Amino acid sequence: MASASLFRHPLTRLDRYILRQVLVSLISVTLGLVALIWLTQSLRFVELIVNRGLSPFVFLRLTVLLIPSFVAVILPITTFVVVQFVYQRLAGDRELTVMRAAGQSPLALAKPTLILSMGVCLLCFWLNIWVVPSSFAAFREYQFEIRNRIAAFLLQEGVFTPIAANLTVYVRKRDQDGTLHGIMVDDERSPEDQATIIAEAGRIVPGPLGPRVILFNGTRQELDAKTGRLNLLTFSENVINLAETSSDADSRFRDDSEVSIHDLLHPPHDEVRAQDIPKWRAEAYRRLAEPLTVISYALVALASVLTGAFRRHGGLARPLIGVAITVSLVALGLAVNNVASRNSLWLPLIWLHAIAPGVLAAWLLLRRQRMRVPVSPPLAATGGG
Repeated sequence: MASASLFRHPLTRLDRYILRQVLVSLISVTLGLVALIWLTQSLRFVELIVNRGLSPFVFLRLTVLLIPSFVAVILPITTFVVVQFVYQRLAGDRELTVMRAAGQSPLALAKPTLILSMGVCLLCFWLNIWVVPSSFAAFREYQFEIRNRIAAFLLQEGVFTPIAANLTVYVRKRDQDGTLHGIMVDDERSPEDQATIIAEAGRIVPGPLGPRVILFNGTRQELDAKTGRLNLLTFSENVINLAETSSDADSRFRDDSEVSIHDLLHPPHDEVRAQDIPKWRAEAYRRLAEPLTVISYALVALASVLTGAFRRHGGLARPLIGVAITVSLVALGLAVNNVASRNSLWLPLIWLHAIAPGVLAAWLLLRRQRMRVPVSPPLAATGGG
């Protein structure tokens, strides 16, 4: 009851002071880490600009679509780091000493951070349930479109253009209407059916798996891997798929990262194999449970600083233990998600991992272990006359 009444009271000036420090630090650290992760992850898309001649706008659009997923992943960790750092600095500057001397209990000192962590938890719910799946779907759709339709504007006159690692196209001339002249295609996508195709003219047309080129008046040369003979085929018209793969495996299938919660819990039978159903359900549970780790990690940080024996100058033992516990929880979360994605019987562990550490840390904060400065016995009790 005391804890409930504590949260019904308006924020005091001391609460706003702590809340402001934690909030500013959280925004700064989160933005810094997101920028760092964005920079490292975006390096793999630089090849699209350097080697394939795409505009910086395409690069920016691709990488920006990944930012919501970065934020959703790092917010629980940055919340712990910021809470641990701010309260440890308050202890090092003896501000916690003054606050405790003024009668502030551990729960009262934790109140502004708990309010902030609840807000961050709601933000993570919004990201995990709506924003991240939508951004992932847009990212994969745009990536698929670039990868399989890029040949329409990559082909340049007089240049051997690598459409993929095993597909190279040369065009001698390209008219304004899109007609190609003097075409040579080196196709090694199938190890058993490697071919070199030469044609007088051609035209690029869209196809279900990506762009296709219709070749006119040419020859197809194939080397028989078994006999070593060179087979020569003359054609008046031939169609070649310019997508990175010539099989139907490159068709667009949704990944569990871009599917809604409803579809994850009720996977479409025509889209998901039976062995992948536990993986989809584990993803749904992870999205719903992961935001709760924000509160749990914040409580672990608070418990590591505000509980135990009181020291005027703070201490490093408990904060280091809190860091070790949180690192172990992050690693344990990865293991739990991996196990649950293989067997649905372990799905409750996802909730247990998200909630149990916070419950234990909250219990430690609620214990009546308020350390007070010892008071000297009154003079009357000494018997002096």
